[in-house]
Amino acid sequence: MALLITAKCINCDMCEPECPNQAIALGKAIYEIDPARCTECVGHYETPTCQSVCPIDNTIVSDPQRAESRDALWEKFVQLWPH
Repeated sequence: MALLITAKCINCDMCEPECPNQAIALGKAIYEIDPARCTECVGHYETPTCQSVCPIDNTIVSDPQRAESRDALWEKFVQLWPH
């Protein structure tokens, strides 16, 4: 499932440059994740890098509105990175 940045975000700028899919951008108030580009780092890393670098616990969480299997995340990765 795609990840979601909660209101706990302090706009520290740590997550955005770490996202290999360029799925994170500054929104109106806090950083936001584009679910069409988020693969939870499947295809790149073992765990989501945005969660690893975020200094605030439980700020980047699984989006309950966007449940996706690991296979679906892999397919999204293949579509984003066809070469």
